[in-house]
Amino acid sequence: MNKIAAGVLTASLFLGLSALRVEAQAPPSPQPGQSPQQAPPSGTTQQPQSQAGGVSISVEVPVVTIEVAATTSGGDVITGLKRENFRIYEDGVPQQISNFGPSDSPITMVLVLEFSSRANWWFAALSKYWSQYLFRNLKQQDWIALETFDMKTRIEQDFTQNKEEVIAAINHLYFPGFNESNVFDALLETTDRLKDVKGKKSIVILASGVDTFSKHNLDQTMKQLRQSDVTIFCIGLSQFAVTRSPGMGAMRELDYLQAENQFKTFARETGGYAWFPRFEGEMPGIFNDLTAFLRNQYSISYSPSNRNRDGKFRKIKIELVAPDGSPLVITDQKGKKQKYVVYSREGYNAPKGAD
Repeated sequence: MNKIAAGVLTASLFLGLSALRVEAQAPPSPQPGQSPQQAPPSGTTQQPQSQAGGVSISVEVPVVTIEVAATTSGGDVITGLKRENFRIYEDGVPQQISNFGPSDSPITMVLVLEFSSRANWWFAALSKYWSQYLFRNLKQQDWIALETFDMKTRIEQDFTQNKEEVIAAINHLYFPGFNESNVFDALLETTDRLKDVKGKKSIVILASGVDTFSKHNLDQTMKQLRQSDVTIFCIGLSQFAVTRSPGMGAMRELDYLQAENQFKTFARETGGYAWFPRFEGEMPGIFNDLTAFLRNQYSISYSPSNRNRDGKFRKIKIELVAPDGSPLVITDQKGKKQKYVVYSREGYNAPKGAD
């Protein structure tokens, strides 16, 4: 069992933007030398329903796929769950699970580093140094890309399975040039680049979280993130900055507090998690936790009973149950009952347009 800090767990919801994609099975893993698999341009799948007089009739079938992870209140990942252990609701209405399986596909991740001079040179240096704790937890088949941002977002290394290429790109980062940290724009641009990549995908952002000059405001950012299928994990350096520079002033501390709330919202809405370390010694454990629950997820698919294409937000809730429908009981090695929590993306925006 992997140890995760209490309450730390994640899930991500995969759905198309213009129409929900049908994925009857996990996509094949990218081969070495190839970029992660791209989704068909249409973003939809049509299922043949009947044939009459040589005419094929087909309809668009929406399917929602959720990546779910659960832990005990003590932080242990719950493994060995089966299809009958999950009950899913959409806007309070029970849904029929159509596909289920452990999410053991390779990780596809973009590491996004704030590399600005806004907080002092050591801030950028820590982002560069601490990010390297991640690589010891990645496997050969995992895909990773590197981006940095200040007033603009830059692709430092495109997707690769060679972790040494990403480390080399990090080591080539020197002194930051600009003072801005446009975190909203960086998240939206990265999410947009991932929209055609299939499977489990995530953004890991290591930054202060303070936005200074983005073209998008917080509301616009949240609206677009809710429509994406990318899980966002945030590692905020605000508390470390306050601990290291206690005399920075009330306004700067207020900026950092607001940044923390924003990072928590980004993570919660997309099924991820946010950490705010105060000391360097916390970083190896954070990256271990991050990869642990990415590797211990269950994939659940269902076709929503509500087929209205109204563009409204649909709230999702997932419960763990015993095969007879009663609440699932989890016990430790001594037979003592354990409390547990299940997290998933909070919901999704239904497609909008004519049926």
